[in-house]
Amino acid sequence: MSRLRRLELALAALLAVLLALDLAFPPPIPRDAPGAVVAARDGTPLRTWPDADGIWRQPVTPQNVSPLYLQAVLGYEDRWFHLHPGVNLVALARAAAQWLRHGRIVSGGSTLTMQVARLLDPPPPGAGSRSLRAKLRQMARALQLELRLSKREILTLYLNRAPMGGIVQGVEMASRGYLGRPALHLSAAEAALLAALPQAPSRLRPDRDPAAAKAARDKVLQRLLDAGVWDARTVADARMEKVAVQPLRAQWLAPLAAERVRTQARAAAKAARPGAAATVLRTTLSAELQAGVERLLLDRVDALPPRVSMAVLVMDNDTLELLAYAGSADFTDPRRAAHVDMARGVRSPGSTLKPFLYALALDEGLIHSESLLVDAPQNFGGYAPGNFQASFSGPVSVAEALQKSLNVPAVDLLERLTPQRLAAVLRAGGLKLRMAPGAEPNLSLILGGAGTTLEELVGAYRALARGGLSGLPRLTPGAPRVEARLMSAGAAFIVRDILEGGGHPERPFTEGTRRLAWKTGTSFGFRDAWAVGVTDQHTVGVWVGRPDGTPNPGFFGANTAAPLLQDIVALLPEAEAPTGQRTPPPGVAPLRSCWPLGLSAQATAPRHCLVQRTGWMLDGAAPPTLPDRERSGGLLGPGCADSSDGTPVARWPLALAPWVQGSAGDCGDGGSALRIAGLEAGTVLKPVPGRAAVELSVSAQGDVPAREPLYWLLDGVQQQRSRVGETVTLRLEQPGTHTLTVLDGQGRWQRVAFRVSR
Repeated sequence: MSRLRRLELALAALLAVLLALDLAFPPPIPRDAPGAVVAARDGTPLRTWPDADGIWRQPVTPQNVSPLYLQAVLGYEDRWFHLHPGVNLVALARAAAQWLRHGRIVSGGSTLTMQVARLLDPPPPGAGSRSLRAKLRQMARALQLELRLSKREILTLYLNRAPMGGIVQGVEMASRGYLGRPALHLSAAEAALLAALPQAPSRLRPDRDPAAAKAARDKVLQRLLDAGVWDARTVADARMEKVAVQPLRAQWLAPLAAERVRTQARAAAKAARPGAAATVLRTTLSAELQAGVERLLLDRVDALPPRVSMAVLVMDNDTLELLAYAGSADFTDPRRAAHVDMARGVRSPGSTLKPFLYALALDEGLIHSESLLVDAPQNFGGYAPGNFQASFSGPVSVAEALQKSLNVPAVDLLERLTPQRLAAVLRAGGLKLRMAPGAEPNLSLILGGAGTTLEELVGAYRALARGGLSGLPRLTPGAPRVEARLMSAGAAFIVRDILEGGGHPERPFTEGTRRLAWKTGTSFGFRDAWAVGVTDQHTVGVWVGRPDGTPNPGFFGANTAAPLLQDIVALLPEAEAPTGQRTPPPGVAPLRSCWPLGLSAQATAPRHCLVQRTGWMLDGAAPPTLPDRERSGGLLGPGCADSSDGTPVARWPLALAPWVQGSAGDCGDGGSALRIAGLEAGTVLKPVPGRAAVELSVSAQGDVPAREPLYWLLDGVQQQRSRVGETVTLRLEQPGTHTLTVLDGQGRWQRVAFRVSR
């Protein structure tokens, strides 16, 4: 056998041995996710969990790290990283020569791959990391890593596992923990600082010893300057920066939302990728808006009674993405059951379902927005609801009943539509009503007699801003987009217009910062206070109460949840500001109707039009006033008499008799004061875009004889005459403060002050 042949066999045997050793002792390349990080839509950590060893990491890849940091690490640690096979023989020879010359180790000659090998397979306890045996072990592991992984994967391992002080590993977690920003946005000075930290992470922690950290940073800067990695200007500017960092602390933003996302992710299969712990669990949340919402909650929590919590959701109407998610008032306060996520808690919704009832009645052609309803004591088969204010309003329109959240008109309407019908419509639209086992929907449904969640309410209210389509709120970018038809586009427009400003088509554009359609609710016994609001772009939901369901006397939707809702809406982008009047969708048109018959003014004889109203109708439907529930003969009870012959020509529903008779017992002068309808004191008006003047339509209401003239004065100057219920249109061109007065022949009057703005 020739010498060459023997050499080939020896090399083959050596390779076989090395391969066997490699297979027998593979490098411990991490495959599974250590801990977890849940982040906002921009990557800001919301909440982090350590791995089994208590180490905090936030996975990152080289393309998401500042090029300055990559230059600093490779320029300081291993300039030949992309050229050597894991071991730099030149560097090792230089280190050996220095050792022989000085009698001690001056430089280790380690490559970045060898450092990764040491991080993955540290020497046994008590063994020196710079001993010859440890170096040989690192070299062997480095060669194994180079055979199995690409340079990018090895670099990714270093970026995620380099020790950065305490229990923090990796540049991303260190950058966010110390500097409050992602590693992608590091300056040259910050990049050099974090590149120096792994040399002695405990001794060089910048939050504990800024001077030592600065000295190490400057050493890195000098090395980069000497190697020509950075120029003198860059290094000089970096040296001028102070080492100012924040103390390391856990991230606690949207903790319950983060826990929800983490739980869902843990239930799903995770793909193993070398060099990366796991993909960061992204949410749809806005870190800035979330922080603002949590500040508002903390500002209010001390004013609440013990054990009372709050929950808030903010959703983008276009994407259905949740932008803010607060499941409890203060996650650090166990006395308030802070770990209970009340965004998903099933509670009684109080009166928050009423907009959906009126929308269904509009779609069924049962009402228009100014239909006459009855708010008077009534008994519905043994069920006799009252109002929150413990009083009654008498004859009211649909718009007034919804705005004032009156209970009797809502129950009356639900009885005609049936609770089963409303429950089915809500269920199809994504709003599930939970009842006791075996229970069926009944009339208490509209006053909170079933349970739902804040999340489902927010998704349902979105229908008011998106043509009647409700949606399932999305917390993660990959969540499916689910929409459902809850009401027609026309019904959505009318209900939203009522909740925004009363549902008056003739009103001019009102100056303001943002249009908000909102509704409050309070469950029985003051257990739950609600407020839900809709703008063009967002839907906001607020819940206040005790997670254990016990009463919270004195706290209801209007005084507890509504103020918080208003403050949250103020946090939303200024793009929410109105740009002009909203265009009604097809099928929606203004309607002048007459009470008590409820028909359009054109279809009603003048002697029957005792009160004229202006509102919206859907699909041309101007249905008559709903008949009295107790009789089948239509409109019943005492009515008004035509003054020419004394013959009754129109009758109110029976339950309205105490309100419409007045002291005179008919439609004559009942002694009540006049009231201007269509204009509230302090209103600021501005012209409709494209017009130079404001056209103001108003009417007078009160117990005035139908033929008695009324006189209208603007700033003390008489303008027009009218009769009660008759609409008067005034043209106002001059900006400034004005007063509008109406008076009758007996000297009764009302005056309203308002302002016209350009």
